[in-house]
Amino acid sequence: MVLSSAIGRINAQNTNDTISVQKPVEDSIITKDARKSTLNYKSLIIPAAFIAYGVAGLSMKNLKSLNQSTRFEINEHQPARIKLDNYTQYAPAVMVYGLNAMDIKGKHNLRDRTIIYASSQLIAAAFTMPLKYLVKEERPDGSNTLSFPSGHSATAFSSAQFMFREYKDTNFWLSLSGYPFAVFTAVYRMLNDKHWLGDVVAGAGFGILSTELAYWLFPKIDNLLRGNKNKKTLSSTMIMPFYQNNTVGIGLVKTF
Repeated sequence: MVLSSAIGRINAQNTNDTISVQKPVEDSIITKDARKSTLNYKSLIIPAAFIAYGVAGLSMKNLKSLNQSTRFEINEHQPARIKLDNYTQYAPAVMVYGLNAMDIKGKHNLRDRTIIYASSQLIAAAFTMPLKYLVKEERPDGSNTLSFPSGHSATAFSSAQFMFREYKDTNFWLSLSGYPFAVFTAVYRMLNDKHWLGDVVAGAGFGILSTELAYWLFPKIDNLLRGNKNKKTLSSTMIMPFYQNNTVGIGLVKTF
């Protein structure tokens, strides 16, 4: 009888107690961007057209005449030759780092954008340097036969495209501000009598293409650097507070 009374008391207590369980609060910690990297072929149309023009200018009579007439017009005005183009080719990339330092954030953090920019410059050099020695086009000033394509233009437009890709989603007009520096660099390569028109156009194409390839390759390079190629890229943490039978607690679940 005493036992029955005790059991009855426990059942009554369990019936009256309310169990309040709050909705689980998820705190997702993304350790790596899980987006798939795809190459947008539409973004390759402009650089492909620039490169095709430059290549055609090596052999097509009309385009070679345009190269000559452009140089003639430039020399007719006898512009002052400056070496500012040696520095403006890097200006857009410097602007990206400067803007991020001023808390105007781009698409990637310091580490990631540095990997992307370094990759774009390596790709640009891999395009331009071998071609200079294979094509052996003489410079307008006759100094050597390394005119095609323009390495300065490739670097400048690679840097400008880098700035465009970093800011196009957050501030479109700001993202375009690197291109005037790239155009200035290309124009002054001709004003300094170092390149033909076709050289700088092709260099611009190789530069834009290099940056597009660098963004496409970045997830793969990042996986290799992190050494987690076969690991899951997302981890999550779930915190679940609970109250039951006058007992308060917190549950923690973490997936790796």
